[in-house]
Amino acid sequence: MSAVWTETEIVPIDRERKIERETHKLEKRLCRLMGQAIADYNMIEEGDKVMVCLSGGKDSYGMLDILQKMQQRAPVNFELVAVNLDQKQPGFPEHVLPEYLAKTGVPFHIENQDTYSIVKDKIPEGKTMCSLCSRLRRGILYRVADELGATKIALGHHRDDILQTFFLNMFFGGKLKGMPPKLVSDDGRHIVIRPLAYVAERDLVRWAEHRQFPIIPCTLCGSQENLQRKQVAAMLREWERQHPGRVDTMFTALQNVVPSHLADGTHYDFKGLTASGVASEDGDRAFDPQEFVAAPLPGLQVIKM
Repeated sequence: MSAVWTETEIVPIDRERKIERETHKLEKRLCRLMGQAIADYNMIEEGDKVMVCLSGGKDSYGMLDILQKMQQRAPVNFELVAVNLDQKQPGFPEHVLPEYLAKTGVPFHIENQDTYSIVKDKIPEGKTMCSLCSRLRRGILYRVADELGATKIALGHHRDDILQTFFLNMFFGGKLKGMPPKLVSDDGRHIVIRPLAYVAERDLVRWAEHRQFPIIPCTLCGSQENLQRKQVAAMLREWERQHPGRVDTMFTALQNVVPSHLADGTHYDFKGLTASGVASEDGDRAFDPQEFVAAPLPGLQVIKM
């Protein structure tokens, strides 16, 4: 006996298949972009032990999840160890991360340090606690990396974080400075990597929803949100809404710096410039007609404007 399919029965199945296809495409994109960032900056090498800093937010969950997938297909062998710093904020659900990590099979370490009390004691009421808290947290994580024998420290900052930091430094700090995908730590003893450097935040939001990560809210310490960062984030979202592809182009610009066309004499010898009589690619072409074409990130499609 043949089944009779009504329209109401077919639609949910089609929708489910569409969601499955989109989720598969999302997973491939996340793996491709992380793999490209790791390759471009030589983030992970043969025999590395990568300490994945896990906060309980969508970004660090996503980073660990995708790194596990990359571990299975990478051309080099490396270890992962997840680390969470329990800073003893009131209301922190200390059971959530250990329970989640036990299910993943990833070795993990929970570091218990009451930095919350230190920060509350040192910072006057009403002032932001983020700066001191961040310094204390970094010092502890560097020590833990030594104790665990980690060769790399992985942080969950994504493409949008990097661009926001760039504009914050430019608007409020007077510097062209962002978050590098790879750097030497403050103490000079560790390599810090950001495997999500090419990944858009919106994709991490979708992945977190799909994977149903047990998100821990970031408001436990009671500190005020960084208003300036929120404003910059809103600015970037509005630019992207009005001009799709602009954020990709801006990130690509961070990888195509032309010191001779900026104004920093420590990175280009303006004082020593002389007319050699030989045409130069660095010459002044400010009055030439230009066509601005969006240069995409690796693996991304060019969006014509």
